[in-house]
Amino acid sequence: MASPNPKQGTAVRFIDICEAHEGQRIDNFLIRELKGVPKSRLYRLLRKGEVRVNKSRIKPEYKLCIGDQVRIPPVRIAEEAPDATISNSLEAVLAASVLYEDDGLLVINKPAGLAVHGGSGINLGLIEALRLMRPQARSLELVHRLDRDTSGCVMIAKKRSMLRYLHQQLREGHIDKRYLALVTGRWPNRRKLVSAPLLKNNLQSGERMVNVSPEGKKSVTEFAIVKRFELCTLVEARPITGRTHQIRVHALHAGHPLLGDVKYGDKDSCQHFRQLGLKRLFLHAASLTLQLPGDGGRIVVEAKLSDDLQGLLQALG
Repeated sequence: MASPNPKQGTAVRFIDICEAHEGQRIDNFLIRELKGVPKSRLYRLLRKGEVRVNKSRIKPEYKLCIGDQVRIPPVRIAEEAPDATISNSLEAVLAASVLYEDDGLLVINKPAGLAVHGGSGINLGLIEALRLMRPQARSLELVHRLDRDTSGCVMIAKKRSMLRYLHQQLREGHIDKRYLALVTGRWPNRRKLVSAPLLKNNLQSGERMVNVSPEGKKSVTEFAIVKRFELCTLVEARPITGRTHQIRVHALHAGHPLLGDVKYGDKDSCQHFRQLGLKRLFLHAASLTLQLPGDGGRIVVEAKLSDDLQGLLQALG
């Protein structure tokens, strides 16, 4: 559906969603529709209900469906909005971080410290950087997310059909995701499953916190011991559900918070291991196993630990 120039900002627009945008998050849709508008302003429009879908308020993570009608209020866009740029160093890092690629799917070994997408206080995330690196690729979309401080495998769909397919595979539990985490203390042999409902809260500061609560959503994580050290344990975590901060909060709930976790971790342990060289959260998305659509076959994509995390394990061992 054709739309007027958003720079005019003089009238409400209504956009009917077709197949080209099916499955796209509303916040990503707005970023494309309202180029030049700061992301903080876009999220404020959603929070205040000025952007609506089918006359109803929606959250930023709402995924568009065919036939949805999106209401976009008049928004004045600066005529001289600065163009986003990507540094040569970041471009080189991401180019060397491609783990798998075909016509519809790209898997990146995301560096720790890089958010998967821009947002409040973050001008450039992984997906924005990839779009700048590949201007000819018009449909790059995140399939799932990793915390900013988590490294490892991230899937990016190159086609809308692949995005829909992978979202369905995730919903039905057909994609196997494995993480490596270093936790405090001695993880018990008998503790192989943590099942505890998780509730997400947004504090007044804007910080997102998650805690175990009967009012939360069902959340399940499998844990397996990889290697024991004197003061900590390297574990493999397999999230059965996909909640925000799930592995971190489930490890805390089990009495063994992740090392390097400034939000949920033990401060004394974090300080001790920082002196040993751990300057970040020890959580790494180590592998993905999935079935490609059609006759594409089954693939396993693995991301090696970064040099700093591998060096710490060698020092401990």
